[in-house]
Amino acid sequence: MSEHIVSPKIYIVIFASLMLGTGITVWAAFQNFHQFNIVIALVIATIKATLVVLYFMHARYSPKRTQLVIVCSVFWLAIMLALTLSDYDTRSRDVRLAAPQVFHRV
Repeated sequence: MSEHIVSPKIYIVIFASLMLGTGITVWAAFQNFHQFNIVIALVIATIKATLVVLYFMHARYSPKRTQLVIVCSVFWLAIMLALTLSDYDTRSRDVRLAAPQVFHRV
């Protein structure tokens, strides 16, 4: 079985893209996008994870069966995230914190 040789230039471009993605992540963390904060964070994380899986884990050059497993895993992750976010969306946003209780020793 012959392995695919990846040019170091591609690794440098992917590394630079990941560093840019990290910078965008830090910038987005300090912005207020209201209800889209979690969506933007997940999109950035998904793009960065995709780059890592495709190039550093060599999934781009792997056999079709391995690619099918990866696609099915991402599909399952999308189902779990959709269910989690739909549950989060149905939660009450009117949360009132109880006043702290002070106990005095007698």
